[in-house]
Order: sequence, then structure tokens, then C-alpha cells
Amino acid sequence: MITRGFPDFGLTPEQRREAVLGHYYEWPGMDAPREEIWCYSDRLSYAPGETVTLFVSATAPRYGLEVARDGATLTPMLRQEGLGASWQATPDQCSVEGCGWQASHAFEVPADWPSGAYRLTLRSEGGRTPALCHHLIVVRPAPVSREAARRNGRRGRLLQIAATGTWTAYNTWGGSNHYQGITGANRDLYATTVSLERPFCRGFVVLPPDAPRVPLEAPVPPASIPRYPHMEWAYATGHSKKYASAGWASYDSHFFRWAEAGGYAVDLATQHELQFRPEILEGYDCLAFVGHDEYWTWEMRDAVEAFVEKGGRAARFAGNFMWQTRLEDEGRRQTCYKYRARAEDPVYGGPGQARTTTSWEAPEVGRPGAETFGLNATRGLYAGWGGCAPRGVRGFPVYRPEHWAFAGTGLYYGDLLGAESHVFGYEVDGLDYLIRNGLPEATGIEGAPADVEILALGQSSLIEESADIPRDAQFLTDEDARFAARTLVGDDSAEALEKVKRGCGMIVRFDKGRGEVFHAGSCEWVAGLLRRDALVERVTRNVLDRYLAG
Repeated sequence: MITRGFPDFGLTPEQRREAVLGHYYEWPGMDAPREEIWCYSDRLSYAPGETVTLFVSATAPRYGLEVARDGATLTPMLRQEGLGASWQATPDQCSVEGCGWQASHAFEVPADWPSGAYRLTLRSEGGRTPALCHHLIVVRPAPVSREAARRNGRRGRLLQIAATGTWTAYNTWGGSNHYQGITGANRDLYATTVSLERPFCRGFVVLPPDAPRVPLEAPVPPASIPRYPHMEWAYATGHSKKYASAGWASYDSHFFRWAEAGGYAVDLATQHELQFRPEILEGYDCLAFVGHDEYWTWEMRDAVEAFVEKGGRAARFAGNFMWQTRLEDEGRRQTCYKYRARAEDPVYGGPGQARTTTSWEAPEVGRPGAETFGLNATRGLYAGWGGCAPRGVRGFPVYRPEHWAFAGTGLYYGDLLGAESHVFGYEVDGLDYLIRNGLPEATGIEGAPADVEILALGQSSLIEESADIPRDAQFLTDEDARFAARTLVGDDSAEALEKVKRGCGMIVRFDKGRGEVFHAGSCEWVAGLLRRDALVERVTRNVLDRYLAG
């Protein structure tokens, strides 16, 4: 529901400005003189029987470890106390190079631990004041062929792929990510390469239920400078500035908990499995992608497309399919040059320039996101925050209510799906389209599948375009619109901006090979599941039930 006014987190106007425009992050020593404890693991995911190695740095001499599975219920799985700890030196550029800490502790994943997300809580012991650290690992399922699964009565298997590429891109721990950073001669550049060998920032694993989401829940008065409650809250409480943009706690967890509580046989894997263990997909009827799922490698797309071409189903309840990345050092480092790709990415201009780490729609890449998931981020993007459609629709305007995805909802042409739970935003994906006889049709440019059906469609923007917002008060500005113009049109002139600055968010469906893809192109679809929006839940069930029925 829309609230009456912006929340007050006790910040001064100067602090509110710093919360939005400043660069603040987690780093070792930030909590002194209080106790500190930080942790990361040697990998993102593990199979039963494999060993989890932890790298811990703490000011206290000992710590306790609790491991709980974060599913339909939070289930304790392991508890250990009195583990030895020490403070470990950390390189200045740990965000890029990795922390390089010595291994501190290891435990084996028992054979009976089911697939899912496992929350690790570390509590310092023996120090002045107890400190907490949260980390997350994924226990992945064992590979099994689809035929073997069905012979064993395991039909209807659903595999959720956690958006770990996006987690890595947004992680602020140590000072640098793919957005802001302490790299470069003036220590003010975002990092084109970031390391997975560092802790998760605060808010990626655990959040209180009242943590604000990105889309604005308060009405925006006319002629007012936008407010960003999620960043104000982060600044006031010591959480990462990017907690609401990525991570298990804000996005992936809500779908996994909802699906498991609803009786679906859901397993969990990471995007790393798509690249390094694509055979893990074979035993599943449907893959689910949720939340803010922005960063992918070429190989990850190959794995999903092969799965669908052979008859699998892909259900994407996610937004902002934008950037190609490369994984290096056996997956321990992620590279994405983004806006600086043409100037700095070494593969640009060479024989392998299709792997340039820029937008999928860039001509040097030539593999529009719509070829995999039906929609492109460059034709969508911002809705419901900043100066981008801040008073726009909060749900998806429905155009084809007779479609099977809307069965049992009672929706009519022109109705809004998910407006009460605010599922439209904060970043959405779309296509170039035209309206014929009151119905949207894809124009077919930029990789749109020939048979794509546009079921719902709302407006978004790539630019904060308002005389009410001074340039120095803008957070989103026109940077992404200029990048899209250079990518799609060839320059960022005023004429080029006119061609790209107006975006949209869509729900689409299309066939691919022997399989099928459904894409609700919004980061915030999971908000409808979190807030128990009956119509959003029904559409989600319609898609999953159809796709799991084979």
C-alpha cells in the first residue's frame, strides 16, 4: 500500500545527500574500537560430501558458527563453538585482488543436507563486545538426467538459479564494485574486475522485514527532489548502499521460500553452475530466474538456451538482463568493463570481440538479450524511483487477459496486475513495439523472437528528465540513456536520445526450439510473493504448474 510520507531515519539533509550520492562501504577496521568479525568461503556452492573452507578475520580470539537452511522455514543444521580466530591483514585493493586470508576453519556438507541456501552466522567470543557476521553458501543438487529423474518418479522438478553474477557486481565490501570504487589514480573509479574472495556486504544475506525496497512507497509531491528511502536507511543503519539492489535477502530468498512453502520441489544452484557444471540442468523440467538478474556470461546463456531448445522451460520473474561478463581464475573473479568497454576491454576490436563485456545489444557483441529471454534491458530500465516515472504504474497493465498465464485471476483488458504489491520496477525489461487494434506487437528489431506474445506492458524511462531535479541532485541522471543511444543508434546526440530514452516493461511468452520461455520483466515481481498478492501468486503458479507438467 502507498504510505502517506517518506520515512524519517534521523538524517540531516546533508546526510541524506551523502546517503544517495556518496561512496560508503564496508572495510576491515571500520567498527573499531568495537569487535569485528568477517568471513568468506572458498566457493559459492557445494555438493553434499564436499568441504566448505572458511576464511575468517576477527579481533576476538574465538568465535561460534551456526549454519541454518533458509527455506520455507529457517532450519538449524550445524552449531560449533570455540573456533579459533585472528585478525588478518587485508590488501587495499581486496575488492579486485581478493582478501588473501589464510584458511581458518572447514566443515563437510553432510550427505543428507537438501539443496538450498545455507545461512552462516559467526559470533565473536571472548572479546570486549560480541560481533556478528553473516555469510551464505548454496548446497547444489547432484546431477541427474531428465530420463532418470522421471524413471525414479521425480518429474516436475524446479531449479532456481541464484543471481550470483549480480551479487558479485554489487558487493561493496572492500570499497569497489562494478558501480563505484577506490580504483584508478584518484581512487574514484568503479572496478572493471571484482573478486569473489571477500565477504558479502551487509544486507546481502540477512535483512530485517522493514528494510525499504527500492521502488518508492510514498507519493512524490510535484516539483520535489526525489528521495531514496532504501539508501537513507542503509546509511542510517550501517548496511550496504547496494543491499536493496542485489543479494539473497532482498530478492532470491523470497521466491525460494514461497515456492518451497507452496509445495514445489525446488532446488537451488548458482550461475556458476550454468558455466562450469551445465549438466546439472538435465534433470529438471523448469528453470526459474528471479529478482535483479543483470550480469551473465556467454557460457551461462549457452547453457540455458541449450536446455530450452531440447524441451526445457524457463520461467524468468526478473528484470534488467543487461551486461555480459567474463569469469576468470576458475570463477573467482568477474570482469565487466561496462561503459568503458570500447576504450579499455582488451578483447574489443579483436577476433574475440563478441565477448566484450558491455551490453548484449552492442553491435560488437551482437547477441541481444531477447534471443534468450524475449526482452532487452536497453529497451526497458527504470520505473518507480528517482526521476524515472516516480508517479507511474505500480503494476503491469494487462493487454491479453485471455492468455493461460492469467487463468483464474479475473483480470480484464487494462487492469493492473500487482499494483497493490508494487511489482512493476525498479528496473524492467522491454522491446520496441507498436500498438495495433489496441494490442502491443513487437517490431522484431534487436533480437525479439518472431512469435513473442506481449501479455502486459507498462512505461519506464532511461533518463531523469525533469526541470524539478537539479543536475547535482540526480542519482540516475542520463548516463544509461546516453550509453543506450551510443549502443543502439551510434551516438548520444539529442536526436539519438529521443530514440532510446522512453522504455517499457513487459510480460512476454514465446517458444524456443522444443521448449518455451515466460518472462515477467521486472526486478520486483518477488515483492508480490513477499506481500502475498493473490493475483501475482496465481500467475506465478499458472506458469510453474504448466511448465512442470512437461
